[in-house]
Amino acid sequence: MQRKNYLLRDTRLKFKNGIAMIMAIAVIVIIATIMALSLAMTAETTKKTTDLYLHEQAVLLSNSAAEYALLRISQANPCSIPRLDFHPPAPLQYYDINITLNYIFNDLTICNNPPVTGINYPGFILQEEATNGTVLMDITVSVPISANVSTEPITYFRRSLQKL
Repeated sequence: MQRKNYLLRDTRLKFKNGIAMIMAIAVIVIIATIMALSLAMTAETTKKTTDLYLHEQAVLLSNSAAEYALLRISQANPCSIPRLDFHPPAPLQYYDINITLNYIFNDLTICNNPPVTGINYPGFILQEEATNGTVLMDITVSVPISANVSTEPITYFRRSLQKL
């Protein structure tokens, strides 16, 4: 007598192959979604890190620019430098640094420029001896888009009041 092999076979095997295919496709879709999200987060994190680095460099450059402006003022005649514009050398060549200087003296004959008055800058009283010989510095450090370092312009502004 011959044995029939079809008794040992499971007739539902065709349906199991179909479900396995659907499960495999679902797993591939889930993994692809997770990979796309992680790639997007990596790109965003890189951009934020670059922008944060450029901003911190701008803050440090503004501190250095204030010290540099005080050095230049001390080497020149009073009120002879109304503005300083410079670009640092490599590796910081992407930054533009602009400093506008307003001098405050009790004696109006020291500067030929129009004096800073309380109307333009409220709170500064020119009659006080404490404000005599002071410079108001408006420091702007910026990274333009044309530098191809960042996708958006980064600008840091600092106003500093320094004694001469």
